[in-house]
Amino acid sequence: MDTKNSQLQKVDGKFKETMLDQIPAFVLAINKDFDIIYANRFIADRAHVNPEEIIGRKCYEVLHSDCCKTNKCWMKQAMESNEPVYSRGDVTLNEHPMPTMHYATPLKDDTGAMVGVLEIAVDITEQVQYENKLREQSNMIRQMSTPTIQLWDGVLVLPVVGVIDSMRAQYMMESVLNKILQSYAKVIILDIQGVAAMDTTVANHLIKITKATKLMGCECILSGISPAVAQTIIHLGVEMNEINTKATLKDALSEAFFKLNLKVTMREEN
Repeated sequence: MDTKNSQLQKVDGKFKETMLDQIPAFVLAINKDFDIIYANRFIADRAHVNPEEIIGRKCYEVLHSDCCKTNKCWMKQAMESNEPVYSRGDVTLNEHPMPTMHYATPLKDDTGAMVGVLEIAVDITEQVQYENKLREQSNMIRQMSTPTIQLWDGVLVLPVVGVIDSMRAQYMMESVLNKILQSYAKVIILDIQGVAAMDTTVANHLIKITKATKLMGCECILSGISPAVAQTIIHLGVEMNEINTKATLKDALSEAFFKLNLKVTMREEN
């Protein structure tokens, strides 16, 4: 029991005063005038000053962000709402920007009256770098999975394999429209032979792509519709009357040549 009381006394003493200095995050307390009344050593070390030099300065002079002095300021929001506020944004310390996750909560005295705001901000630079890496990898995978190929002068083909979700459909549309703009294509073949299943959402995505290409002066031919997909489309009652469909990629290419007044002939060998 004596040992336990001794440990509690240590926590209540000097050790308690230095607890916040050991947190690897920015811990800041301000009054209602946005004057800093407390700053832990983590902030001071990053700012290369003593903690005492930060006391009395405005919070936006130490940890600056684009939200400072605006209604988007999380410190201001916590003060006005008298509720905790979570936010994510960039701050600049010593001209060094860093992404951070913020937690701002009203600071109250012994009577329960709000006297300011206590903020904890965690440096999430590594997390953001990881997220950016995942985003780059995801974009690369989407590009590889939706290659728009120039098959002939004025003719594009987009082979679609696998599952089509909303995100992939949006990327497909962007990829197709950009390729049409670059190549001045007049016909694009959307080959869905590799799509094993189709629902109303997927069918609607394909219809949107065909309509978008038409607005750019390019006709879309849908090829590779399997018997299973054809039955699904009929069962779902999806209206595809305005879409030019062909059973195979070969048929779609022949249709594209016909529309462009092109003819492929066999060369006679001597």
